[in-house]
Amino acid sequence: QVQLVESGGGLVFPGGSLGLSCGVSGSTFRTYTMGWFRQAPGKEREFVAAIRWSGGTTRTADIVRGRFTISKDSAKNMVYLQMNNVKPEDTAVYYCGATRVVFSSWHDSQYYNYWGQGTQVTVSS
Repeated sequence: QVQLVESGGGLVFPGGSLGLSCGVSGSTFRTYTMGWFRQAPGKEREFVAAIRWSGGTTRTADIVRGRFTISKDSAKNMVYLQMNNVKPEDTAVYYCGATRVVFSSWHDSQYYNYWGQGTQVTVSS
């Protein structure tokens, strides 16, 4: 079992920065990869970034590479998504998920077994 709780969403101006957090708990979470996805109204859930808990390997979607950074703090059992130079099209509910699937499938939400409740990010002037 893995429990995930997101926080840090809100309203941010275009070009601004925002940091999201995901608190991780459970008996087996250290064997999982944690991913950030987002879902805008009327659209499918979209991969943003992922990080393997053991070793810290990361993968970032092309659409946010260079602007968003995923990281973790093993001592605090936290996963972070730092969002810089945000754009209106980054507006969505952001979800933290956990998977044990191989690296090549980290982008596919169907392989994620656990999800948090989501946090809203709105980019608007």
